[in-house]
Amino acid sequence: MQKKCWRSRKVRISAVVMLLAALLGGVVLSRSAEGAISRPRATDAVNPVSLSPNSTKDLAAAVKARIGSDRLRRAGRLALTLAPLTKAPAAQAAAAPAGTSALVLYDNAGPYGQLGELYAMATANLAGHFGTVTAKPVSAYTAGMVNQYTATVYLGSTYYGGTIPDAVPAAFYQDALATSRPVTWIGDNIWNMAGAVGVTQFKQKYGWDPTNSYYESGGSVGNINQVTYKGRQLTRKIPAGQDGGVLHPDILTGPGYPAVTRLAEAKDGTSGAVSPWAIRSSNLTYLGEMPFAYVSESDRVIVFEDLLFDALAPATAERHRAFVRLEDISPKAEPAQLRAIANYLKSQNIPYGINVIPVYKDPKGTYNNGVPETVTLAQAPAVVAELKHMLANGAVLMNHGYTHQYGTANNPYNGVTGDDFEFFRAHVDTSDNVILDGPPAEDSTVWAQSRVTQALAGFAAAGLPKPAFWTTPHYAASATDYRVFGQNYSARLERSLYFSGTLTGGTPDTGRYIGQFFPYAVKDVYGTTVLPENIGNYEPDAYNNHPPRFPADLIASAKANLAVRDGVASFFYHPYYPVAPLQQTIEGIKALGYTFVGPADLKQ
Repeated sequence: MQKKCWRSRKVRISAVVMLLAALLGGVVLSRSAEGAISRPRATDAVNPVSLSPNSTKDLAAAVKARIGSDRLRRAGRLALTLAPLTKAPAAQAAAAPAGTSALVLYDNAGPYGQLGELYAMATANLAGHFGTVTAKPVSAYTAGMVNQYTATVYLGSTYYGGTIPDAVPAAFYQDALATSRPVTWIGDNIWNMAGAVGVTQFKQKYGWDPTNSYYESGGSVGNINQVTYKGRQLTRKIPAGQDGGVLHPDILTGPGYPAVTRLAEAKDGTSGAVSPWAIRSSNLTYLGEMPFAYVSESDRVIVFEDLLFDALAPATAERHRAFVRLEDISPKAEPAQLRAIANYLKSQNIPYGINVIPVYKDPKGTYNNGVPETVTLAQAPAVVAELKHMLANGAVLMNHGYTHQYGTANNPYNGVTGDDFEFFRAHVDTSDNVILDGPPAEDSTVWAQSRVTQALAGFAAAGLPKPAFWTTPHYAASATDYRVFGQNYSARLERSLYFSGTLTGGTPDTGRYIGQFFPYAVKDVYGTTVLPENIGNYEPDAYNNHPPRFPADLIASAKANLAVRDGVASFFYHPYYPVAPLQQTIEGIKALGYTFVGPADLKQ
């Protein structure tokens, strides 16, 4: 998510914002100076897009193909070529899981199979909160594998049939039915399981008929824009042409059929019709769509984030914690503004994080009358004094990049600290959208480490301790960079990008990624610990068709996240804003029952 730091010369900013990721992932924006105002404008917002532009195009094509295949299946005209049965050695089938473990199976067949790996990374990241995770294509499944893990999640993102043979081994269909361990099935191909194990047997065990369940109702996927879970109304915002619908399960009643628990309900905003979004019977939990494609802070992905507790940690007690961090503090920050925020947080006994950039650069003098300017923390003793005051009164120091910009380039704006990306290249297109172009040419482990090393030297030169955590500037970096950050700090606190090729061990495709944010700490697919930032930030001004984001909006997102039984409401605040909106936000989140904690507590 994008952030703007305080300027010595305050400017009017206009911004275009698009989400890079899941969960946010990160938000990107563009802006131009238009004249002086009394204060700077923070340019943070969330747009419900979690896939890269290339992956979004893949999704649009996949959605069209899915609906076409579903219509053929309804008409009885979708031929299916089955995968062969694969048997595992008896010893492997009998192996017991060590600790809490999750098996994530995903589709990678067909013309849009690359989407499956993206969804699998998002699932594996969340499952990394609970224990170890193994992720592999479903085609690699061997008999008995489900019994080696605490729980299994299958992501049905390729609709098998027609020209795409079924890649799901028959062994998985049979094992999913026979095991007593939890199986969560998301999206497509559940009807193929029913056909493989016997429709009657499926109905008698699970109480519903997937072979008579479809994504369309009345010839349309409708306008499902709300999902209710645990009494919480969650959003579902899918752009026109991107909606693959939610499967409408044919739930059976009468003698011989077990009860089906309706875990979450989907509501059509036009017709008012309600149908199950997630159901459970016996060992099977079924979600009627992939929840990762379009997300926001109050999105229905929250349902899946909580349901993982049922499968992997069912004894988890209810607990709701909150966290706030102060953002984009550079050597050009205003000491008085820092003191005002610090005094308020101290008065409320609220621990917090401070995201500090150790070197400020304005290589073209954009905010300094055309004169290039560089200021280090060691050259800003008044700012350092306030940082030390914060550290003595409840703050935790966090590293927010080295310079939060890239050389003298407009990347994509002006080369100034806080405005530009540091670890990713970007440009502004003709529609005023920021487009991510990929890592810099020099990106490598050595290059990323050199910037971290220089950042740490900047803190040391100012007499500050080593920061405890890291937040990537504008949240965007390569897989290589994220791993470097994880090697230098105990955790990253941010949203992140996850690139195609990561699970397969291939070269990451920087043009295909999924962005994600988390409601709890995770061990992600890069092997790094990521702490949550999941409800955004205060932004009082509307811009680029994005409405303002007031304290009430942050509080509403925190309320939605109460559905996660052990979840966090984590946000950030720019200290150049007045204390009052921060106070309103904190008081509102406290009133929901959250307890504010420090960043180290989020790892527990």
